[in-house]
Amino acid sequence: MNNTRIERDSMGEMHVPMDAMYGAQTARALANFPISGITFSRPFIKALGHIKSAAAKTNQTLGKLDKQRSEAIQIAAQEVIEGKLDHQFVLDIFQTGSGTSTNMNANEVIAFRANQIAPALTIHANDHVNMGQSSNDVIPTAIHIAAADLLQYTLTPALRHLHQILNAKCVQYADVLKIGRTHLMDATPITLGQEISSWARQIELAIERLQSSMPRLCELAQGGTAVGTGLNTHKEFGAQMATKLAEVYHIPFTEAENHFEAQAAQDAAVELSGHLKTVAVSLMKISNDIRLLNAGPRCGLGEISVPAVQPGSSIMPGKVNPVIAESMAQICAQVIGNDATITYGGASGLLDLNVMLPVIAHNLLQSETILASGCTMLANDCIRGLTANESRCQEQIEWSMSMVTSLAPVIGYDQAAKIAKQAVEEGKTVRQICLELEILPPEQLAKLLDPRSMLTAHSMQQG
Repeated sequence: MNNTRIERDSMGEMHVPMDAMYGAQTARALANFPISGITFSRPFIKALGHIKSAAAKTNQTLGKLDKQRSEAIQIAAQEVIEGKLDHQFVLDIFQTGSGTSTNMNANEVIAFRANQIAPALTIHANDHVNMGQSSNDVIPTAIHIAAADLLQYTLTPALRHLHQILNAKCVQYADVLKIGRTHLMDATPITLGQEISSWARQIELAIERLQSSMPRLCELAQGGTAVGTGLNTHKEFGAQMATKLAEVYHIPFTEAENHFEAQAAQDAAVELSGHLKTVAVSLMKISNDIRLLNAGPRCGLGEISVPAVQPGSSIMPGKVNPVIAESMAQICAQVIGNDATITYGGASGLLDLNVMLPVIAHNLLQSETILASGCTMLANDCIRGLTANESRCQEQIEWSMSMVTSLAPVIGYDQAAKIAKQAVEEGKTVRQICLELEILPPEQLAKLLDPRSMLTAHSMQQG
């Protein structure tokens, strides 16, 4: 075959495309796992590049690798870090449970490129690029690094931006009175600012939860090699690797306190995923609230309006839908599903190695990525332009039979309940019934039915 070359591994020969930088092991895995077409994400490949670069530096420092090979590997790894060789990372995430195939994909690509950079040298994928490492510590390390990277520099900033936009809306609509609802039924008055403040607080707590997982996420498995004993690597390799990776990412990575736990389990990934699920639950609540309050515009609640960003129907002219909130809700559903996969994957560790690493990596990093994009979208394209329909809010308050609640301490619960029932039966407001029946003097009634007097003593808390 003129468009291929022969590469060899311990199992024999493999035909590899002429333009491929990978070798026999990658080609073999490519043939073995034609499953989904889903490959590892950019943050994960970037993390692999940093691991291989740091390993080359560390092995040189420890006297295990000569300077020339180390520098060639570092240059090649930098191209992986920068995404220049992403097209060479071709393997499906549904592969060997340790991720060995993708570790070897990285080793082979970096070795190939390093040999181009330093043609006078022989740089071997296993002996030099993978020196002092095993797939069993490289892949867990890459998961932690990529997840921490996304959490610190992508998801957390997006959540903080959303929190800031929500806080601004709390202030903007601090004085807009509306009817509260419990069980989706009319309750006592609340301000729109107070209602939005609950969303802001949810996002503030989401940030706190996610940040609380960082210490466990920052423990790196690198240095444990095959089963955690550190066989075939220098005793200082793991610590020096963590130091170098911390310097690169500006994240306080440390060597795992117990390498056996770091490779046998994926509890830190499961913990982070649990927090991501909680964030998704919060965002689903917020998205659903927006959709309910925006419902209408004439035949629903209609208390707020969200920006119109696209036509809503192919058959109903003029219809506009809350598509940003709908998109956010779908993102949340995906994250909740991802958490189920990660939970099952974490629980499926077998003795001294978790063998669900690729699928855990994919789902965890996807959850962080889509939540970050979703939060930015929700903040910029929905919350920022959200407006209050103040006349509708006022109308709903006056029409609500729950206005009778403020009368109960004065006239008694039973009589208040009768007034509410009569208001519903006769299609009148509570105020109208009370005036007709002369329940209280008009001045006292007006004071008791002033919706502002029904706001609690608790001031609106901005998130």
